[in-house]
Amino acid sequence: MVWLIMWPIISAIIGTFWLQDADGGRRFSLESYAFFFSDKYSLDNLYVTLWTTVVTAALLLLICLPIAIYLRFAKGALPAYVQGLAIFPMFVPSIILAYAFIRTIGPNGTVDIMLNAVGLPKIRSPYLTPWGPVIGLVWDHIPLTVLILLSGLGGVSTQSVDAARDVGAGRLSVFWYIILPRIGNSILVALSFAVLGIFSAFTLPYVLGPAAPEMMGPFMQRTFRDVGDPLAATTQAVIAFCFCILFGIFYVRSVAKNRGGAN
Repeated sequence: MVWLIMWPIISAIIGTFWLQDADGGRRFSLESYAFFFSDKYSLDNLYVTLWTTVVTAALLLLICLPIAIYLRFAKGALPAYVQGLAIFPMFVPSIILAYAFIRTIGPNGTVDIMLNAVGLPKIRSPYLTPWGPVIGLVWDHIPLTVLILLSGLGGVSTQSVDAARDVGAGRLSVFWYIILPRIGNSILVALSFAVLGIFSAFTLPYVLGPAAPEMMGPFMQRTFRDVGDPLAATTQAVIAFCFCILFGIFYVRSVAKNRGGAN
């Protein structure tokens, strides 16, 4: 773990502060960070990454929480089919998912052809707009989010829900006073995993997103490969790591809290 994870992180951070001069010497400098936070294009890319992360995480919670609650308490054959559909994106590679979205909702895609067939105008496609990566990332992260929330809902007993309903509690009261307090840590863990995956996403933002501004993943790759500036790319990676580590701390804190509660 130290060799594979910790050392590259430490080496990258040190490399952005101790810059190499033309004569081979080293000096302490913050100029790479000063350039990033004074460059409008870099700040726009960071802003669109944060915007995409927040919007995608909020949509994931709105979509996945009702699905997980339904799967936890519903009975019969239908929940098995719903669970199969919710887990299905896990088995679809991101590049195939991106191609499917382009063929479906892209310009002259399936949706446009169907609307044109019934005499309706074309839709404004989210392809190559900031909403393109949002749609793809929501679809891509549904399985893991549903599974984590479903695991947390396993701690909510059916008897407690039935008892609340027997005394007249409505669905909203049952959710707010019975279910939500017991799955708070699971929601935090699900959001932490989602945010870490969204912030570091590359394929879907690269294929579905606009050329500018772009998310940090494609921005880092283009800065390193196309621009040929490894110092700027490493600086962008360190800044992205600083945002991600906040949610990593939330995840570790939640796990420690769960273990403490279990003991």
